[in-house]
Amino acid sequence: MTVPGLVSELLLGAGVLVTVASSVAALLVRSLYDRLHFLTPVTSLAGPLVGAALAIGNGWGTTTGQILFVVLLLAVTGPVLGAATGRLARRSAEPDLGRSR
Repeated sequence: MTVPGLVSELLLGAGVLVTVASSVAALLVRSLYDRLHFLTPVTSLAGPLVGAALAIGNGWGTTTGQILFVVLLLAVTGPVLGAATGRLARRSAEPDLGRSR
């Protein structure tokens, strides 16, 4: 096995481990807000780890560029979508929260 292949497999394993751990933890908590917090490692850690593993495994090329672009989109939009979901859930729980008086 080559060094890039080994590094790729280690990064992929770490990304899968983060995803599985976050998923199991999200199943164990009851609060929506706690579940949203367990989504963060998937978008901020697992996505880049898996993307780096695929980029190293594939080498440089068009496919690697597309993979890195998707990882960048995930890293940028993941936290925004999590925050928007939390705000919407809070607003649904407290209907008068967003209204001016």
